[in-house]
Amino acid sequence: MTPAEQRRIARAVALTRAGMWWEALAAAFWPLALIVALTLAALAFGVTDLFSSRALLWLIGFVALAVVAAAGWGIWRFRRPSAEAARLRVDLTLPGRPLSALRDRVAVGAGDEGADALWRAHLARMRATALAARPVAPDARLRWRDPAGLRLAGMVALVMALIFAPAGQLGQGLAALGATFRPQLAERPETESAPSWEGWAEPPAYTRRPTLYLNALPEGQSLELPKGSKLSFRLYGEGGEITQDIGAAVPGGDPAAPEFMAERDGVIEVSGRRFDVTVLPDAAPEVQPGKAPERRADGRLAQDFTASDDNGIAAGQAVITLNLAAVDRRFGLAVEPEPRDAVALDLPLPASGNRNEIRGRLVSDLSRHPWANLPVTISLKVEDGIAQEGVSAPMQMILPGRRFFDPLAAALIEVRRDLLWSRENMRRSAQILRAASWQPDGFMDQELYQGLHGVIGTLESGELTEEARNKLAQVLWDAAVALEDGGLADALERMQQAQERLSEAIRNGASPDEVQRLMNELKQATDEYLDMLAQQQGTDPSERFDRSPQNNQTITGDQIQQMMDEIQRLMNEGRMAEAQELLEQFNRMMQNMRVTESEGGSGGRQRPSDRLAETLRDQQKLADEAMRQMQNQFGQWMQGEDQQSQQGDQENQSLADRQRALREDLGRQRGLLPGRGTPQGEEARRQLDEAGRAMEEAEDALRRGDAGGAMEGQAQALQSMREGMRALGDMMARDQQQGQEGAPQQGGQQDGPEGPSGDPRGQRGLAQPYDRRPQTDPLGRSLSGDGGSITTGDPLAEGTDPSRKARELQDEIRRRSGERERPRDERDYLGRLLENF
Repeated sequence: MTPAEQRRIARAVALTRAGMWWEALAAAFWPLALIVALTLAALAFGVTDLFSSRALLWLIGFVALAVVAAAGWGIWRFRRPSAEAARLRVDLTLPGRPLSALRDRVAVGAGDEGADALWRAHLARMRATALAARPVAPDARLRWRDPAGLRLAGMVALVMALIFAPAGQLGQGLAALGATFRPQLAERPETESAPSWEGWAEPPAYTRRPTLYLNALPEGQSLELPKGSKLSFRLYGEGGEITQDIGAAVPGGDPAAPEFMAERDGVIEVSGRRFDVTVLPDAAPEVQPGKAPERRADGRLAQDFTASDDNGIAAGQAVITLNLAAVDRRFGLAVEPEPRDAVALDLPLPASGNRNEIRGRLVSDLSRHPWANLPVTISLKVEDGIAQEGVSAPMQMILPGRRFFDPLAAALIEVRRDLLWSRENMRRSAQILRAASWQPDGFMDQELYQGLHGVIGTLESGELTEEARNKLAQVLWDAAVALEDGGLADALERMQQAQERLSEAIRNGASPDEVQRLMNELKQATDEYLDMLAQQQGTDPSERFDRSPQNNQTITGDQIQQMMDEIQRLMNEGRMAEAQELLEQFNRMMQNMRVTESEGGSGGRQRPSDRLAETLRDQQKLADEAMRQMQNQFGQWMQGEDQQSQQGDQENQSLADRQRALREDLGRQRGLLPGRGTPQGEEARRQLDEAGRAMEEAEDALRRGDAGGAMEGQAQALQSMREGMRALGDMMARDQQQGQEGAPQQGGQQDGPEGPSGDPRGQRGLAQPYDRRPQTDPLGRSLSGDGGSITTGDPLAEGTDPSRKARELQDEIRRRSGERERPRDERDYLGRLLENF
């Protein structure tokens, strides 16, 4: 080999040996490093101030004993890596072990011309292979030696001390330790010295500014303090004097420790030291609304806003009042409305962090409020820490509410609005309901007919109390929702049945005529469902439908038609297996679209607990990946590999994007939880709020590269989600015991005057079958973790496409064989399995 080639191989071996040195040192002395890091952090935070001299002696002895034990344990376990071991490690990463082969000698056939030629060819091949030698990354396997992560705790404590510990505190702590061993000097007589003092400037708590130590300020530096700051001094000895003209002194103070408030600009002089003080007035906060919200299919109010304050926003509200002058005063609105308090909604503010500049969105469901779909005025107001208010200009808008397209449902909603407007409309409303329920055959079932006649009887009975009026309004709302959603549910059921019949026909080998007939039925049922869904959401059937709530994928009506045409073409060509697979994809796509459509307000077809369980599994998987990423980054950081560090930053951003998607999906689920106003329902919502905030903190930590902070936020999110699921399960169990599963629950103020916030799962015609097949890995084992799914028979034979199962199994084996943390014997076994494919 040439000298350059030899140097290349020697460099790879030398770097590998350096990594092995780090492995040996880290594996042997990590407990010693942990003790030293914790000790330095404790000293930096002033732990010596908490103990007496005698206690410090015992503490020093205990720490010294721990250091000696850890050092002895490390020396006993330390093994010096040799150059030959490093060469062997590099050789094992190359095929055929060329470094060892180049040292071999011919044992048989030496001197034979043919054997010598073959041997030279072998050596040439080994030299070419040896040129691919690269340094082997070290791995001290600390995650196995320290499964509790104590080393990370020591590292975090040391970093926190370097960032947040007071300057010079570490030196003071070391000096205090040294003083415990020095003999006390004989007391010296005190000598007269100049008066000494200490001073502090403490801004108001709401400003979130730190306290200033005046002695540490440079000579001649002026002070800029928020108005209301408290200055306190402590004088030592005699002769100390303070003069100031910035504010009144705090009454009842000690003459040796005077205190006064900063109210105006001025000067402070203390023992010959002068401070020029500038008092900063507290500006009033400001708030501005975003553009007027557009009408949403779910009838919710979504209003953007921005707010700012020099010291941070403390609270905020949106106040909604009826714009009576803009109301079209006809029909049931012609009479004077009953007095009704303005609606006050709390603005969402960050739970932590800076509140000086806030961009947020207020989302609230006011679709049941009596003012829904009527002109209103919205004013936003915010307060700072001293109760100064900032109010936005009033904004005129139509309060969002749900729209009803069924004529009878729209009439019932109008009667409900008139009753909530004023009880003087009760006789007029009774007449309208009698006219609507006359000759009900063909458009009104018996249950609805009887319910409306019960409402008519109550309205015609005479005096109507507010409580009775609110109950009638709830009955009318439930009847209108059932009428509106019943047609969509029927169309959905017809489409699903057509899908199942066509899939069954293809599996059973039905005749071409039978398959074609079922295909035509599926096309017709799909067209009817999409048309009705588009009508209800106020869109055109050719516009986009949400296909996946997690990946934000969309699909148009034309693309749906193209997919059905492709299924038709495959069946015409006799490629039934491919047609069956494409039909299953079509079924899954339509199912995802139905789930997303249910979030828009047309009823839930997947139980909230199921979706939460799925999100919980995704969050657990993400947390596991973040843990592995943190371990890899720590190893790369110890090696100083810049390229690997950049790759780790990219992976952190990818994990942060996935965390954000999970947080947004959890927010959508929180808005659809049933049981508003019940203790269990509100507890579930509160826990999901906590989980969302923890997810946001984990996302921010991932973007900053703070793996420890991300793990803490993800752990908190998992715990809050489990508590929310437990509260939701308690509520559902209670409803089942009462025989009222899916019944409306008592609501809060935002649900309207009638109080209940109905669960759409209990409405007529909305309960649909849902695919509850357990998710399994390529070997047929359940991935849900609940142990409640059992498969039988050959896993490769189960399902619709054995070849796809085989591909999934091959991909799983390939993935596991590439995981370096697995034992080498297992990876070798997986590699031999891959050779059979």
